[in-house]
Amino acid sequence: MNSAAIPSRRRFTALFGAVALVLAAAGCGGGTGSASAGGKVTSITALDYYTDATEHAQWGERLSACGEAAGVTVEHRSVPGASLVPQVLRQASSRTLPDLLMLDNPDLQQIAQTGALTPLDRYGVDSGGYAEGILSAGTYQGKVYGLAPTVSTIALFYNKDMLAKAGVAVPKTWDQLKTAAAELTRPGRYGMAVDANATFEGTWQFLPFLWSNGGDETRLDTPQAAQALQLWVDLVKSGSMSKSVLNWTQADVHDQFVAGKAAMMVNGPWRISELDKAEHLHWGVAPLPVRVSGQKLVTPLGGEVWTVPQNSSEARQRKAAQVLACLNDPDNMLALAEQYHTVPSRSAVASRYAREVPSMAAFVESMERARPRTGRLGVRWPRAATGIYTAVQAALTGEQTPQDALRHAQRTATDS
Repeated sequence: MNSAAIPSRRRFTALFGAVALVLAAAGCGGGTGSASAGGKVTSITALDYYTDATEHAQWGERLSACGEAAGVTVEHRSVPGASLVPQVLRQASSRTLPDLLMLDNPDLQQIAQTGALTPLDRYGVDSGGYAEGILSAGTYQGKVYGLAPTVSTIALFYNKDMLAKAGVAVPKTWDQLKTAAAELTRPGRYGMAVDANATFEGTWQFLPFLWSNGGDETRLDTPQAAQALQLWVDLVKSGSMSKSVLNWTQADVHDQFVAGKAAMMVNGPWRISELDKAEHLHWGVAPLPVRVSGQKLVTPLGGEVWTVPQNSSEARQRKAAQVLACLNDPDNMLALAEQYHTVPSRSAVASRYAREVPSMAAFVESMERARPRTGRLGVRWPRAATGIYTAVQAALTGEQTPQDALRHAQRTATDS
């Protein structure tokens, strides 16, 4: 999940890197592909942000296999996540986009708005069997432009031994969470840990509490939103949660949990591989608590969608769509989910996966009502996200009450 904002001190470096990458890529002729003398498409290009050497190689193998099934070679390139959207926008203006493009799902709205993407129904790509929230992540103005093979969200991880020793049950409501966190707190250990830092990652972690309580990013100054923020304030004020959450990333939260300095944490399934390596750590995972029994949990949707950009060759676009459809077939969904601890995007495949991999059941359950971050505001989402993490920071530091912090966030989000 690439939802974190780049800290300001890194923006110049990221922009410089993006420019260098665009210049370096210019020789590759993004989106040119190749064809035989008879005009038959023999290769297409694909662009993503999977720069980790192992992950890049794994995706390269999967793209190659799907390309072979479609009768083409896939020329696969990756750029750093912070560089992808700036590069795509430049390539869109110069008509040099790749044939197949991966985007973090919140970025699809911005790119589709430019007219750079093609609707997938044009090529008969099957978009059936997806939960409404998952499908909407790849939809712009009623048209499906992107599909995600797998998705992710966040849940409550807990230390089984610590809960058992304290006689604490896994909390299902906010009151139970506060009680459990207090009883699990000891010298050198906090009961609960979250990422409340001043980035989109901090907003991402707060959203389940906001949304499940009926809060809405289109109107932040509501009692429901204030109740959600008050919960986090109460956890910090009571000493059940460290004040350092104001600066922690999700990786930091994970480290606190593994080190035994936090009994429970909010985090995603991408942490499972490392959790499994921790000796003597017996962990479990459950859906996040809601304020009161009967409320429906709503979590944010993470994951990447694959798209087919507009270019001058209908034949290459059709081949790219075939590769995209292959990536989203049930077998590939299941294989990718098992490889990366993510959730298959088609509901039937996800249900099967939950039965086969119990540690992922909580994430599959949470995905039933997961919502894309751009679902309500579209391209205006980043402004609201900034307002949310700013309000969280102001409330947790005691600078403002939750009500005042959220009122300020609402005014900021609606300023022209």
